[in-house]
Amino acid sequence: MSQQPAEESVHPPSAGVSAALAEPTQKVKTRWIMGVALVSVGVNTAIFATLNQLMPLQAVAIAGEGGKEGALSLAGTIGVLVAMVVNPLVGALSDRTTSRWGRRTPWILAGAVLATGFLLLTGGATNLAVLCLAWAGAQAGLNTIMAAITATVPDRAPVRQRGLVGGVVATGITMGILLGSAIGMLIGGVVWVGYLLAIAALLVFLIPYLLHRDDPVLPRSEVPPFQWGEFLAGFWVSPRKHPDFAWAWVGRLLMMTATQLTIVYLLFYLSDVLHHPQPASGVFMLTAVFAFGTLICAGVAGKLSDRTGRRPLVAASSALIAVAAILMACAPLFGSSNYLVALIAAGILGLGNGAYLGVDFALLTQVLPTASARCKDMGIINIAASLPQIFALGLAWVAVSYLGGYTVLFVGAGVIGLLGAASVYRIKSVR
Repeated sequence: MSQQPAEESVHPPSAGVSAALAEPTQKVKTRWIMGVALVSVGVNTAIFATLNQLMPLQAVAIAGEGGKEGALSLAGTIGVLVAMVVNPLVGALSDRTTSRWGRRTPWILAGAVLATGFLLLTGGATNLAVLCLAWAGAQAGLNTIMAAITATVPDRAPVRQRGLVGGVVATGITMGILLGSAIGMLIGGVVWVGYLLAIAALLVFLIPYLLHRDDPVLPRSEVPPFQWGEFLAGFWVSPRKHPDFAWAWVGRLLMMTATQLTIVYLLFYLSDVLHHPQPASGVFMLTAVFAFGTLICAGVAGKLSDRTGRRPLVAASSALIAVAAILMACAPLFGSSNYLVALIAAGILGLGNGAYLGVDFALLTQVLPTASARCKDMGIINIAASLPQIFALGLAWVAVSYLGGYTVLFVGAGVIGLLGAASVYRIKSVR
C-alpha cells in the first residue's frame, strides 16, 4: 500500500502551539474512531490467538502434558517483559518523531512489519528457546503498534468524547479476543494455519486507519534537543507530583490482573477440571459470551461516563468482575451443569470488563502529566496492562500447582479486582 502524507487535521491548534501538541477541542469523525478500533481488533486477534490458542498447543508439543504450563508461562513472561520496555520506549521516540507522515503512523507501519516477521517465526518454533525468542519479537512489534495507536486518542479526541471513543476501542479489544478464539477453533490443531490467519487479521485491520488517519506533523522547532539524561529521566513519573496518574496506573494494574487470572488457563481449566469434551470449542463459546457482555457494556458505559463521571462506573465494573471470578471458582460444584455456570460467569465477566475498559481508558487520558509526552505516558500506562500477563501466568501457575488449584486462583482474582476499584477512588481530579 502506498503511503500518503498525513491528512490535514480538523483540530485547529491553540495559539502558538502546533496541531500535534494542542489540546483537541473538536469531535473526531466516526470513521476515525472505527479505524482506531479496528487496529485494536487486529492487534488483539494476533495476541490472543497466539497466547491463548496457538502457543498452548505448541507448549504441549514441546514440553508434554507435564510441562505445558511452565513452558507457556516462560514464553509468555518473556514476551510481556519485552512489551513493558517497548511501550514507553516507542512512546517516547514517537513523541519526538517529525516525519511528514505524522508522529504515530511511521511506528504503526514499523510495528506491523516487525510483528509479521516474528509471528511467522513463532509459528515455526519447535523448541522452547525459539518459541520464547520469536514471541518476544512479535510482542515488540505488536506493542509498537499499540503504543502509537493508543496515543492517538488523547492526541485527537476531546475530553467530552473520550468515554465514547474508549468504549468503541474496548469493543475492538473484545472482537480481537473473539476472533483469536475463533482461529483456535477453526484450525483443527494445525498451528501454522492459525498464525497465517492471525497475521492476515493484523494487516487487514490496519488499513482503514491508515487511509483515514488524522496525524498532524510535529514541527522540528517544537522538539527539544535530545539529551540522554533528560530522555531517560522522562520514564519516571513522580507519584508525589502526579498522584492521580499513579493511582490510575495502580488501578489498571490490579483490574487487568484480576481479568487475566480469570481467563489465562481457560483451555486447561475446561479440559482438566470441567472435563469438557471439546476444550477449544468450549473456550470459544466462553469467549463469545464474554465478548457479548463486553460489547453490551463498553460503548454504553463509556458514553454514560462522559455525562455522569468515571469513578462510580469503574467501581461497579470491579464488583461484576469479582462476582464472575467467584462463580468460576464454584463451577465444578455443579456437576453436569458446571459448564453452564462457567458460561454465566463469562457473561458477567464480560459486562464488568466492558464497563471497565470503556470508562477507564477515558479516565487515563485525563490524568496524563504533559501534552508533549502523551505517547510515552500512555506507554507507561500500558505497562500496567502488560504486567498482569506476567502476574497472571506466574500466579496462576503457583495457584494451580501448589496452592489448591483453580478455586484459589479464581477467588484470588475476585479479591484483586475489588482492590483495583478501591484505588480508583483515590483519584481526585476526575469525578
